[in-house]
Amino acid sequence: MQTEKVSELLIDVADRIILPRFGALGSGDIEEKKPGDLVTVADRDAEVEIARALRDAQPEVLVVGEEGVFSNPTTLDALPGADHAWVIDPVDGTRNFARGRPDFAVIVAEVRRGETVRGWIWQPIHSRLYVAERGSGVTCNGERLAPPPPSPRAVPLGASYLPVPGEDQADVRVVRSWGSCGIDYPKLITGEVDFLCYRSMFPWDHLAGALMLTELGGRIATDTGVDYHPGVIGRRLVSAIEPGLWQVVRDALFGD
Repeated sequence: MQTEKVSELLIDVADRIILPRFGALGSGDIEEKKPGDLVTVADRDAEVEIARALRDAQPEVLVVGEEGVFSNPTTLDALPGADHAWVIDPVDGTRNFARGRPDFAVIVAEVRRGETVRGWIWQPIHSRLYVAERGSGVTCNGERLAPPPPSPRAVPLGASYLPVPGEDQADVRVVRSWGSCGIDYPKLITGEVDFLCYRSMFPWDHLAGALMLTELGGRIATDTGVDYHPGVIGRRLVSAIEPGLWQVVRDALFGD
C-alpha cells in the first residue's frame, strides 16, 4: 500500500472510530486486559478496521496488532521471520485516551524480513502526522525534518514512563514521559528531550519511532548494547538523539 494511502487510512479510522469515543466512553467501553493494562472499544474496533484494509491490499501479509496478540500470541512470534508484516497500535496511550487526555496516537510500522521499512505516527488531537521511510528520512505533516540542533542543556534531559533506579544520582536528568510512545518519540526527534528509557519492548510501541529516530541519526538499543529491531528483547531500552549520547545515558543509568 502506498505511503499516502496508509496515512489516509489512519486518519480516516481515527476520525470514524476513535475520536467519536474520545471523552465519551461508558463504563462498559473500558476493560483491563491485565492489572493496569487498559483496552477500550476504540482500540479493538480501530485495530480490526486497519488490519482489514491492510489485508485487503495484500491478503497473505502478516498483521501483528497489539489487541490481536493478546488473543493470539503466536502472531508476535512470527514477526521477526516474516517476509512482509504490518504492526499496529490502534490507540497508543490508551490510559490517556480513556481519561480524556489528548496525548495518544495511532501507530503503524511496516516490516520486511526483519527490518522496519516504513513507520507512521498519527496524533489525532494534535493533528500531527509523522512518517518515516527507510533511507528517505522523516516528515511531519509533509515537511521534512532535520536532526535537532545540539541541545543547549548542560545536563542531558530524558523521559521514562516509570522511575529508573538511581536516576536521582545519575549525571543525566530523567522526568516522567507522556504515557504514549506515539507522543514520546516525536518529542525526542524534535529535540524536546534528548533520550528515552523503557522497560517494555513491544514492537507496536517502538518500531515506527525507532525508524524515525535512526533516520535522523539517533540510536535505539537495549541496555546491553543490542540495537533494537523486531524480535529483540531485554531488560531496558534506551533511545538517544545521537549515538554518543546513547552511551552517556546508558553508562549514567545502567553502568556496572
